[in-house]
Amino acid sequence: MLMLCTASPNQSWVSPSSSSYHDIKPKPLKPCFIFFKPNSTTSLLSLNFSNFRAKFRVSATALAGTTDRKTADKNVKISELCELGNLKEAVEMVCGSESSDLELVTYCSVLELCAGTKSLQDGKRVHSVLCDHGVDVDGYVGAKLVFMYVHCGDLREARRVFDELSNAKVFLWNLLINEYAKIRNFREGVYLFGKMQELGIHPNSYTFSCILKCFAALGCVKEGEWVHGYVWKLGFSSDNTVVNSLMAFYFKNRRVESARKVFDELRDRDVISWNSMISAYVSNGAAEKGVEVFRQMFCSGIDVDLATIINVLMACSDCGDLALGRVVHAYAIKAGFDMDVMLCNNVLDMYSKCGDLSDAVRVFEKMGQRSVVSWTSMIAGYVREGLSDKAIELFCEMEENGVSPDGYTITSILHACACSGSLEKGKDTHKYIREHGMDSSLFVCNSLMDMYAKCGSMEDADSVFSHMLRKDIVSWNTMIGGYSKNCLPNETLELFSEMQQKFKPDSMTIASVLPACASLAALDRGQEIHGYLLRNGYFLDRYVANALVDMYVKCGVLVLAQILFDMIPVKDLISWTVIIAGYGMHGFGREAIAAFNEMKKAGIEPDSISFISILYACSHSGLVQEGWRFFDIMRNDYKIEPMLEHYACMVDLLARTGNLTKAYKFINMMPIEPDATVWGSLLCGCRIHHDVKLAEKVAEHVFELEPENTGYYILLANIYAEAEKWEEVKKLRERIGRRGLKKNPGCSWIEIKGKVNIFVAGDTSHPEAMKIESLVKKFRLRMKEDGYNPKMQYALINADEVEKEVALCGHSEKLAIAFGILNLPPGKTIRVTKNLRACGDCHEMAKFISKTSRREIVLRDSNRFHHMKDGNCSCRGFW
Repeated sequence: MLMLCTASPNQSWVSPSSSSYHDIKPKPLKPCFIFFKPNSTTSLLSLNFSNFRAKFRVSATALAGTTDRKTADKNVKISELCELGNLKEAVEMVCGSESSDLELVTYCSVLELCAGTKSLQDGKRVHSVLCDHGVDVDGYVGAKLVFMYVHCGDLREARRVFDELSNAKVFLWNLLINEYAKIRNFREGVYLFGKMQELGIHPNSYTFSCILKCFAALGCVKEGEWVHGYVWKLGFSSDNTVVNSLMAFYFKNRRVESARKVFDELRDRDVISWNSMISAYVSNGAAEKGVEVFRQMFCSGIDVDLATIINVLMACSDCGDLALGRVVHAYAIKAGFDMDVMLCNNVLDMYSKCGDLSDAVRVFEKMGQRSVVSWTSMIAGYVREGLSDKAIELFCEMEENGVSPDGYTITSILHACACSGSLEKGKDTHKYIREHGMDSSLFVCNSLMDMYAKCGSMEDADSVFSHMLRKDIVSWNTMIGGYSKNCLPNETLELFSEMQQKFKPDSMTIASVLPACASLAALDRGQEIHGYLLRNGYFLDRYVANALVDMYVKCGVLVLAQILFDMIPVKDLISWTVIIAGYGMHGFGREAIAAFNEMKKAGIEPDSISFISILYACSHSGLVQEGWRFFDIMRNDYKIEPMLEHYACMVDLLARTGNLTKAYKFINMMPIEPDATVWGSLLCGCRIHHDVKLAEKVAEHVFELEPENTGYYILLANIYAEAEKWEEVKKLRERIGRRGLKKNPGCSWIEIKGKVNIFVAGDTSHPEAMKIESLVKKFRLRMKEDGYNPKMQYALINADEVEKEVALCGHSEKLAIAFGILNLPPGKTIRVTKNLRACGDCHEMAKFISKTSRREIVLRDSNRFHHMKDGNCSCRGFW
């Protein structure tokens, strides 16, 4: 890495942003550099060097000595051939001449023609003749040789000739520095600049422009600031070219204020200066300031050009200033720029990003010539407005018009497929990507994985991921987020562990992993991640903070969730909704209402999701009047039309509190067709309040809407079992059998020392199965001694009492709780999660164990949390 340092220990770097940089001592002017060794393998990109040619014109009078008539005629003849562009004959004459026949100006003319025609082979022949004739190439001829090699693309040979020159002019130094910058070998350019200073060659404005470009690319801020001070001392502070380069340097390194100070101090600003400021603000995410600069420019009477208009349109796109965008568009039409394809693309993009899709379509349709950018902007516009099908249709039209999509088009169409769930079209696009060799693009592959993940096809996403030769942080985050959002928490945590061996997780990773911990109730793993994000300062990220609060809520540690919630400096709607839902899940309806009211006081307006959370909280706490009040507030005050989820909460609220008839009438009066969830909420209420007749009526609606969902059949079976209608239970079992349905197996899990232990009802394969079964039987015996009779109906079998009791003892939540008692330290809270609703017998037994073992048991089932302590449960029967 190149570093600049001062030649004297008394001279220090001075930042141009400070008020003292104008007062840098002029001596010593030459900084000391740690030079880079020249790179011998450097290649060259072509460049038009017309600006340099005038510098290398050589006067015949200055170079030619006294020659005879024959020699003069030969030199004239070669010069005429060069003027006519006849390089072949000119080179042949040079090669066939004696050393005394040719003047230096003749060699220079031929070399300049070689450069102009980029004929490296002829240039090398002339160079060979110069060597054979013993011509000294240290002056103008040497400069012409360097110029020829650079222009013909042989930078290595140009550098070799240059290094042999004893007194190279500043133009040659600039030439090479610029060429190294062109091929992104910035370090070599800096090395040459340092060499210039060492040799006492004074830089000019072009030198500063080139070296600032190098320092900007290398991120050498201090060195660039030194150049800034050097510029002031040499009197280039009013040179627009240099000042524009200084501004570009500062903006490249995100030193916006320093760039603005340079701009403000420039007295005679040209259109490039103004354009640079506008463009730089836009590229640094400060579009509003870019618009402000444009207004100042316009008021100053500076004539805008096409670049100005394009920059301002980009600013309007970023900050959503549709009104100004329209004005600029109208100005562009009056100025005659409206036929420019680049301008039209930016106008189209501006209308699209500002939400005026109709005008974007109008511009698109009027374009006489459309580039791939035009089509891509229009496709992206449709996707942005949620019209994914229209975007896909336009993509097909684009292909029919023979326009080949680029990487940006492909990623836009993949995003459209992801938003609309069009997996088949996404697969067709994937096929196109493979056929056209675009699957080597990291950007495209990341978009492809995102499309598959959002379409729910994680197998296809994993196939893309595993075949990628190079992965970045976005690749890992896409896969981890995909597993998390597709309810595959184990795969999420497994891939996260693999990622940690290769990449450092960022805030996006953490925000994706925490929901997986929440889903598994993996508190230990969640706490490990909590420590990691605190060490890396990620808690300041609102997405991470919200995900962390949600994780603790769903792991049953509501107190810690509340503490962390209070620590969030700026709470958004999601923050409040998470804590409100958390209170509801844990049965603290009053606290949920208090939080909802605090949210409104904070000036945050609730949305439909917030109202689902507060209605859910009221339902699980039996707060009927409060629930109705919030339902009315949602409709009347916030004009939010209730969705099925809101109606399901209201039905659940009425049903849980015993208002079954009201709930049934409420469903029949709904303005939208009720789904199985709405009817299912009433069916749950029928079980709680033992209304078999209504349950049968409601169940038929549920079975019609979701005939494959075994959960509702089991719920009705529970209702029959509680009423001891075993014949009806048998008929229901036969009905399930005829349909070929299989009951979802009940399973529970508990995390101990970072490992998740899973238990399935009736499973005896666990290594500690004997100990677990023995402990459950001991608790059952003690319950009987205390006068508690097991609720045999939950066994769902018509058998003798012994068989029923054996079946009940095998329920998964009992096994998980017993395992926790055997393996956790005394007094440690037992946290168990179940995939289905906890049965009444397991609920009673868990309460009994909490009292007997003097432990708190936190049981999370598919409905809510049950905090059991000293024989009592937080649910108070509402579950």
